[in-house]
Amino acid sequence: MGLPWYRVHTVVLNDPGRLIAVHLMHTALVSGWAGSMALYELAVFDPSDPVLDPMWRQGMFVIPFMTRLGITKSWGGWSITGETVTNAGIWSYEGVAAVHIVLSGLLFLAAIWHWVYWDLELFRDERTGKPSLDLPKIFGIHLFLSGVLCFAFGAFHVTGLFGPGIWISDPYGLTGKVQPVAPAWGAEGFDPFVPGGIASHHIAAAVFFAAFVVAGTMWYGSAATPIELFGPTRYQWDQGFFQQEIDRRIRSSKAENLSLSEAWSKKFLKN
Repeated sequence: MGLPWYRVHTVVLNDPGRLIAVHLMHTALVSGWAGSMALYELAVFDPSDPVLDPMWRQGMFVIPFMTRLGITKSWGGWSITGETVTNAGIWSYEGVAAVHIVLSGLLFLAAIWHWVYWDLELFRDERTGKPSLDLPKIFGIHLFLSGVLCFAFGAFHVTGLFGPGIWISDPYGLTGKVQPVAPAWGAEGFDPFVPGGIASHHIAAAVFFAAFVVAGTMWYGSAATPIELFGPTRYQWDQGFFQQEIDRRIRSSKAENLSLSEAWSKKFLKN
């Protein structure tokens, strides 16, 4: 029987082995794309001027996400903060991209294996002998593993206990850098400008399912989308943040008896 294109998943409706195979293949495609796209962006990215020609002005998409998680070094000997690097190691742009490509290959092989060896005893009901899935057990395993990963990210990676921390910036996008973040357990943790909420909410998500709070108010909020990585938004423009900072610098320079052109050169273009 022919099926329309939007109902092709029906073929794995009662086929647990191949259902796993298609999910593995999907993850392999996503991981492979991420690694390949990162290598392409690194090939065309110019890190020579991170202030006046940042990554978002060059149309980068994957690199900002990698940088937000604490990756700043490249095997090419440069750092996103303008420093010279001699030994970037595996925690670098190229290293993480290569790991994603290797992971993609392993997932591809696993998908093929599960597609070929689909009829396993594991996927059959002991009472009826028919293919079936223990959905409560599967759901529980997924929740447990997700909780462990979420807790580890908040308690170790973000806080710097066993990791680099995350990219922290200011509203002007001038002082951004990777640094550890202490969890914010009070009401300030719900402020979208407080990075500490990212750590505390990920830790709490492992127990209280606070991931909804993380996704809704923090991860896509101002604290986790620094403008020097992703570019300015309407918020910065509408509030006049940049114009206020420029005016403040010019007034400060003119108070030092500098001419207007000297003030612009010293306090704005130099930074």
